[in-house]
Amino acid sequence: MTKAIIIKKQGGPEVLELSDIKLSAPGPNEIKVKNIAIGLNYIDTYHRSGLYPVNLPSGIGLEAAGKIIEVGSDVKDLSVGDNVAYAGGVPSAYAEERILPALLGVKIPDGISHKVAACIMTKGLTTHYLLCKTYKLTSKDVVLFHAAAGGVGQVFSQWAKGIGCKLIGTVGSDEKIAIAKENGCDHVINYTKQDFVKEVRSITKDRGVSVVYDGVGKNTFKGSVQCLQPRGMMISFGNASGPLDLLDVPKDLQFKSLFFTRPTMKDYYATRDEVVEGSKKLFEQIKFGKIKVKIFKEYALADAKQAHIDLESRKINGPAIFTV
Repeated sequence: MTKAIIIKKQGGPEVLELSDIKLSAPGPNEIKVKNIAIGLNYIDTYHRSGLYPVNLPSGIGLEAAGKIIEVGSDVKDLSVGDNVAYAGGVPSAYAEERILPALLGVKIPDGISHKVAACIMTKGLTTHYLLCKTYKLTSKDVVLFHAAAGGVGQVFSQWAKGIGCKLIGTVGSDEKIAIAKENGCDHVINYTKQDFVKEVRSITKDRGVSVVYDGVGKNTFKGSVQCLQPRGMMISFGNASGPLDLLDVPKDLQFKSLFFTRPTMKDYYATRDEVVEGSKKLFEQIKFGKIKVKIFKEYALADAKQAHIDLESRKINGPAIFTV
């Protein structure tokens, strides 16, 4: 038996239950991992609440790092004893041990700890596809990134700064302005006090930005499309303020010939080669010091309810993990 957080119904943090579960042997293309550190991400609250439905009863959590304790018969490039990190797949990372598809597990390079690997995989791989694949960011681009002091925002800002683009970030409070600037934003707007559309127009001399990265959702979408240049790209990848209203294509996109996309990690890392490539790029950024990871808070697995309360009340201002 091993311990894991299970949800039997969807709702608030109170539905998170620490339970004993029994794991079978891994299948031919699977690995069994003993987790050492587990990442905490805002998307976990979507699976818990039902905003992103899961089959119940369900585990929860998308990323962790640990050591392989068993491999399936057809697994070729991973072995028992390997230190690995992973992100994606069926939510089940909040656990002492778990089984996952081998295609998701990547070896952790020397010099990167389990704790750092666990808290960076989802945020880092999300950043990789956002700025290298969904829209290939260049030094000529002017970018608007919402929630720049959040988990993905901090990683994105550092990576984007290395590319050399001009980065405008928004935050939800004055105390987060310094966090966004420290991580690479050239301009920071507190959208609870300032009209971010007006500020972006002023910063860009009314030209607008080439791309908007929006993980906030409902509260920022309408303003975001107003900030874009003609033929700009609107990238919606989160719902921190709630899901988007239905798109009115003529009104929301056609008026400036805009592009709109709703990317997901599962589609950008659908193959082993894609997972390995993205992870390699991410680990290089960390090893070369272009992305610095400072863990904000650590929780015990038994404290998952409190961790989700802190996450949704915006008390976590950096990477957070569960330690096992």
